[in-house]
Amino acid sequence: MQESMTIGELAARSGVAASALRYYERLGLIRAGRTSGNQRRYERAELRRVAFIRVAQQVGVSLEEIRAALDGLPDSRTPSAKDWERLSGAWRSRLDERIRLLTKLRDDLDGCIGCGCLSLQRCKLYNPGDVLGAQGPGARLMLPPAPPA
Repeated sequence: MQESMTIGELAARSGVAASALRYYERLGLIRAGRTSGNQRRYERAELRRVAFIRVAQQVGVSLEEIRAALDGLPDSRTPSAKDWERLSGAWRSRLDERIRLLTKLRDDLDGCIGCGCLSLQRCKLYNPGDVLGAQGPGARLMLPPAPPA
């Protein structure tokens, strides 16, 4: 049997707060055994699952989608390099779109701040009478609509 880790050890090794690890466990993203004193013990393989979760979140994948991906693995095993390649390929277009939108936002923001006037006649952020508010929350003039998830 592999040597197990306490929640503090897993937190230190993964760089994820113990509170987040407990949350991941409640969501079924990671698993812990229990000692006779009811203390959590994590197998070393959970460290890879936590790394998988963190990277997927950085790409913009929701915890719900991450859980679905992990649940889709045979016997709920830890993702392998081949699993990551397959899943990250599916998430690549999302990352490319985020990069495109962030680049556009950066460039538009530079232009807005660069003019120095923040003129209400020319500013891309100006929305007189909040005419776009009926379309829902979020920026409407600077960013194109988000692609469907």
